[in-house]
Amino acid sequence: MLQGSNPIVLLIIIANVLFSMKGFDNYSFLDKYKFQVGKVLGKEKIRMLTSGFLHVDWMHLGFNMYALYVFGAIIATILGAIPFLIIYLGSLVAGSLYTLYYHKKEPYYSAVGASGAVSGIIYSSILLFPDMQLLLFFAIPIPGYVFGVGYLLYSIYGMKKQLGNIGHAAHLGGAIGGFVLTLALKPELFFINKTMVLLLAVPIILVLLFSDKLKSS
Repeated sequence: MLQGSNPIVLLIIIANVLFSMKGFDNYSFLDKYKFQVGKVLGKEKIRMLTSGFLHVDWMHLGFNMYALYVFGAIIATILGAIPFLIIYLGSLVAGSLYTLYYHKKEPYYSAVGASGAVSGIIYSSILLFPDMQLLLFFAIPIPGYVFGVGYLLYSIYGMKKQLGNIGHAAHLGGAIGGFVLTLALKPELFFINKTMVLLLAVPIILVLLFSDKLKSS
């Protein structure tokens, strides 16, 4: 299945799998490189990057890597390997920055996962290819933008309920990163896909405006 994917996408998937597998079997490794607010605000800024290559279990890893496989090849094919890496890593960092902002008063808040990077990749690919169709549960066809907005809504729910040791806040930050970086790399999308740009911007703007209301009570 993966043999038809772009090599740079495969490289990122392999890196995620290898680092995550090490974290599955070695908690001290996971603890050393996971995102943790207090540590990041200290001297361990590298956690903002390394946490994006760790996952809590196979389901968490599999979901993120499947989304990366489906959407990542679109960006790597249309824009090339370097722009793909810029969007992927930029979205990862954007996700960590938003997480840091959202949980800044919680020094022991921690999370792992490629969620931020993958959210950015999803938003980017939908901007580049707005007519894409996906199969929900491998049977029900849905527009790609519906999946993208749904993914973001799930992230919002996860932020509110603080589900698991997963970086739900990173989903939103990553989506913003992917959105901004894609438009910076390909500004003509403002004119080519104006409707899609506005559609994908709406949930981001609304969540940013009402982010305080997402805090768990």
